[in-house]
Amino acid sequence: MKLSIIVPAYNEEKYLGLTLEKISSALIELAGSSEIIVVNNESTDKTVEIAARYKAWIVNESIHNISRVRNAGAGSASGDVLVFIDADTLVPGRLFKNIADIMIDSRCHGGAVDVSYDSFERKWVRYYSMGWKFWGRLLNMKQGAAQFARVSAFKAINGYDEGIFMGEDIDFYWRLSKHAKQSDGYVKFIDDPKVVTSGRRFDKMSILKTLVLTHPIFIWSSRKRASAWKDWYENAVR
Repeated sequence: MKLSIIVPAYNEEKYLGLTLEKISSALIELAGSSEIIVVNNESTDKTVEIAARYKAWIVNESIHNISRVRNAGAGSASGDVLVFIDADTLVPGRLFKNIADIMIDSRCHGGAVDVSYDSFERKWVRYYSMGWKFWGRLLNMKQGAAQFARVSAFKAINGYDEGIFMGEDIDFYWRLSKHAKQSDGYVKFIDDPKVVTSGRRFDKMSILKTLVLTHPIFIWSSRKRASAWKDWYENAVR
C-alpha cells in the first residue's frame, strides 16, 4: 500500500520546514512506499525552495481555494491512500503507520485525525476551542488539518467540493462517511495520536473577527462566497 501525503501551501515558509521534517520522520516507520506532494498555491516566499529541500513533489495551483488546492494534489498522486496534512500541522511519529494499518481493511474508506493546538496567547481562545470540540463531537465535524481517504472513495465522492471556500473539510468528511455507509463500509476517527496545528489565526485576528469567522451559522451561510474569506486567503495570517 502506498501513501500519498498532500500538503497545501500558500506562503508557508515559517511553518513548512518543520511540518515536512515531521512528515519525513514519520514515514520512516512506514513499511510500504510513500510520496510527499506540496501543492504550491502561488507562494511568493520560500515555500517552493523549502519543499524542494525535503524532496517533495511540487504541484502548482493558481486558484486560491483550499478545496481546489487539495484536489490538485490528489490528481497528481500515485498512492492508494491520500493523506491531507495542513502546512502548519505537525504529525506524530507513528501516525502514518497507524493509517496504513487501518486502511488494510478494505471496508475502511478513510477518516480524520484529532487535532490539538500548539498554544494560544489569548486564554479565552482556549475555552472557545473547547466549545468547538464539543460541537465537533456532537455533529461529527472533523477538521481538515489531517484527513485521509482511499483513492477509490475520494474519486467516488469527487474529492473536496470546489464550490466551498470554508468548511470544505467538514463537508468532505460528512460525504465520505455517507458514501462509506452506503457501501457497507466505515470511516475511522483517530484520537490517539493527535496532530498538533498552529493557533496563529486565533492569536492574531481581532476578537470580533474570530467570533464571526468561526461561527457555524456564518460559515454555513457564507461558505460559497469567496469574498467572505479574505482573511483565510488574500489576507491570510502568517
